[in-house]
Amino acid sequence: MTRTHHLGFEILAPAQWSAPVVFNSPHSGRVFDEQFLKQSRLAPLCLRKSEDCYVDELFMGCLDHGAPMLRAHVPRSFIDLNREPYELDPRMFMGDLPGHVNSASPRVAGGLGTIPRVVAEGEEIYRGRLSFAEAQARIEGVYLPYHRTLTALVDEVYRKNGEVLLIDCHSMPSSALGHLPPQQPRHVDVVLGDRFGSSCSEELTELVEGLLEAKGLRVTRNKPYAGGFITHSHGAPLRGRHALQIEVNRALYLNETTLEKTSGFAGLKAALAEVTSALLAEIENRLVPRRLAAE
Repeated sequence: MTRTHHLGFEILAPAQWSAPVVFNSPHSGRVFDEQFLKQSRLAPLCLRKSEDCYVDELFMGCLDHGAPMLRAHVPRSFIDLNREPYELDPRMFMGDLPGHVNSASPRVAGGLGTIPRVVAEGEEIYRGRLSFAEAQARIEGVYLPYHRTLTALVDEVYRKNGEVLLIDCHSMPSSALGHLPPQQPRHVDVVLGDRFGSSCSEELTELVEGLLEAKGLRVTRNKPYAGGFITHSHGAPLRGRHALQIEVNRALYLNETTLEKTSGFAGLKAALAEVTSALLAEIENRLVPRRLAAE
């Protein structure tokens, strides 16, 4: 297994790079910078409440089946890689922000912009205000290289295969399901987000849904999570570029208070590896006739 390193992230590449799929884990980073910890009023365990804990490990089986993974090392509380590059909250910064900053998004209003103001449970992260130069350094040093790498990875797979599926891997707190509308099922293990069909073909979303349900997992689509910035940016199904967000219920594998893996972790990881294997085999089978027709 080959690894490509950056201080904030890495590509995990399979021994044989063959699948038309890329896995991405932007929120599972848990390497804390000492300066960031000094700036924060919260302990590391509390800062990790926004983290999609161990999602990179849950989906690591993709490497055994020819698909690469890009995963973050930086924590989401330091910088959120699933946002626009400059979604910033003016309440966090000294002085005025430049005109290109998006301060009006609902994510910024909730304190969850590119540089988050709060962790998932609403606690303020910082002791004081930051300079815009601090935000810019994080964006230019980590965010932009991450997205350049992800784009290059997706483009490379697309060039090899004429089609690509980006699977954006996340986890959701079990409490998020309490906000589902009354007609939605209350017991959900996985939410698939395809931006209501605009980022991934119905055929592929159905395929993933069916494979997950065959493992006994209860699946719903687009509520409460339809897909974020990454899914929106890379999904263009009419051009053979598909992006699908997968949100796994943390209660399946994690103690949500201590953030320790539970006994369910190993079984869930094995089930997701089998889903991945079946998914990649099915996609490859569907691509072969198209390749032959093009020759």
